[in-house]
Amino acid sequence: MGQPAYLNALGIVSALGVGKVETTRRLMAGDTLGMGKDENLLIGGTVLVGCVTAKTAIVPQEYPYHNSRNNELLLTAIDEIRDDIDNIISKYGAQRVGVVLGTSTSGIREGEKAIATYDRNGKLPDSFDYRMWEIGSPALFLSKYLDISGPSYVVSTACSSSAKALIAARNMLLAGLCDAVITGGVDSLCQLTVNGFNALESISSELMNPMSINRKGLNIGEGAAVFIMSREPAPIALLGAGEASDAYHFTAPDPKGVGATMAINDALTDSGIAKDDLCYLNLHGTATKKNDEMESNVIFRVLSPHIPSSSTKPLTGHTLGAAGAIEAAFCWLTISDYNTEGVLPPHIWDGKIDINLPTITLVEHGRKLQGPKYTMSNSFAFGGSNASLVVGEAR
Repeated sequence: MGQPAYLNALGIVSALGVGKVETTRRLMAGDTLGMGKDENLLIGGTVLVGCVTAKTAIVPQEYPYHNSRNNELLLTAIDEIRDDIDNIISKYGAQRVGVVLGTSTSGIREGEKAIATYDRNGKLPDSFDYRMWEIGSPALFLSKYLDISGPSYVVSTACSSSAKALIAARNMLLAGLCDAVITGGVDSLCQLTVNGFNALESISSELMNPMSINRKGLNIGEGAAVFIMSREPAPIALLGAGEASDAYHFTAPDPKGVGATMAINDALTDSGIAKDDLCYLNLHGTATKKNDEMESNVIFRVLSPHIPSSSTKPLTGHTLGAAGAIEAAFCWLTISDYNTEGVLPPHIWDGKIDINLPTITLVEHGRKLQGPKYTMSNSFAFGGSNASLVVGEAR
């Protein structure tokens, strides 16, 4: 059994709003108002996306090469826990605080705008620098912004990126490389991801409908979630984690769910938690034909059809590289004191059962949290990159 890594603080922003209080309220209400139409992302049409409409933080002028929407979202999440971060830097020293983040977009949006300007004017805008869209920009920017010098890097494994970043952060703590790690994920809306998923025929023009017979694909979203992880005891911890690779197909999941099964079983073993003690499961739940089929079969076979489960992606859109951290944050919020009503995140769908899928327990509005406060979050990415996290009450 692995050692827990305590999740001491959380900052979050998504289509559900900014901060823990607003996010929890809207999450538990099943609020889809953050999902809206965009006319600029999908070539030749409009697309439904999860957009952060709240005012975001501004990247200071002294970091021009990191001035991107992605880093604005990251900084918005960081601002919520800035006092906590300053305290750990003061306590442990700048060299003992690390950064591990997950992303799949980084500053691609700024690159797209710069290339569009080049096509019109034959010249890139003076404000653009290629370093804006380097995949490592979020970690490099954050280390500079916070003036810390511990290990700092980005994990980019598509939709499992930030789940794997949390695992990497825990490994850094256990190896003694850091005393605290700022870890999570961030992704921003851009044409590349929207049109890429559309080319795969995975984008839905309607609100995504996970586990339904009528499911037509996903909606893309943006957001950030950042934790302070340390060995300092806290009420909630990353109790266990599992990683595995299907090595089956570039984009499609292994229909047998071999890698997903391994990740789930390893996470349970690592945590020492029995599957029947899980009070909530956050599904990967992309509302694509193949993912929902694979995931529901794995849950039915490996976990239990009775575990209360929901996909929260209809509330935020699929935030890609940030999804693992954002959905781990939803687990954190579910078992935290912020969840004053003591309910579970509902599963948003049309209620139309797909008889080709095994029956699992999808959370209805108002269902109460019961049993030990142990949750699991699944992230199943392109290339068969799978990760499962057990987030629970510290023991």
